Amino acid sequence: MQHIVIIGATSAMAEHCARVWVQAAPARLTLVGRDESRTHRVADDLRVRSPQSHVQVMTTDFVNAAAIQHTVQAIAALAPVDVVLIAHGALSDQAACQDDVLACDAALQVNGVSPVLFAEAFAKPMVAANHGTIAIIGSVAGDRGRKTNYVYGAAKGLVSRYAQGMQHRLANTNVKVVLIKPGPTDTPMTSDLKAKGQKMASVEQVAQDIVKGIAAGKPVVYTPGIWQIIMLVVMHLPRFVFNKLNI
Repeated sequence: MQHIVIIGATSAMAEHCARVWVQAAPARLTLVGRDESRTHRVADDLRVRSPQSHVQVMTTDFVNAAAIQHTVQAIAALAPVDVVLIAHGALSDQAACQDDVLACDAALQVNGVSPVLFAEAFAKPMVAANHGTIAIIGSVAGDRGRKTNYVYGAAKGLVSRYAQGMQHRLANTNVKVVLIKPGPTDTPMTSDLKAKGQKMASVEQVAQDIVKGIAAGKPVVYTPGIWQIIMLVVMHLPRFVFNKLNI
């Protein structure tokens, strides 16, 4: 039975990934969240869907490095980790971040610094065991800084570069690092964008893509796949053209 750890288990994307996993086969799931009651709700739903699975809940402070280290050590002591999905974050308000550096700091911490600290903390026991997959959710927003979301994008850019560095470091081991780059997805986090008419991918399809990408050990997973082409174009637009776009 696989031991799958989900950091940020109450996010819609993470919850749907968990559903895909337990529907495929019973698993040992360790769900880590910030809100205990919400995390238990997700756990209860998964137990109903897969009574054979073993689901446990942990809570921690996601922006405290010492708490992150302690949590990961406690999880690794329970059972060897086969897969960790680092899925937490919050879509920051760009205008608020520009107006208040405290808001900017909070957005950078939860979307960039915290995920990579979790990844680094899990790498230690997984490298020692020479086994497992670290999957970390970035975003297409991290591929090129844009005026409408550059604080969030910069945090996700940090995640991308960190994952690339870990992939290089672990290339000759049996530990894989999978960087996931979703486009806009229909979740509560993006409800404001949806209200403005932004086209969204279904969270069910994105979760399927994520789980398949993790199983295959792909270095990078764009989901939906069309976003790989879209961002390739965006990244290569000349600056004089890019600067005229309201994106």
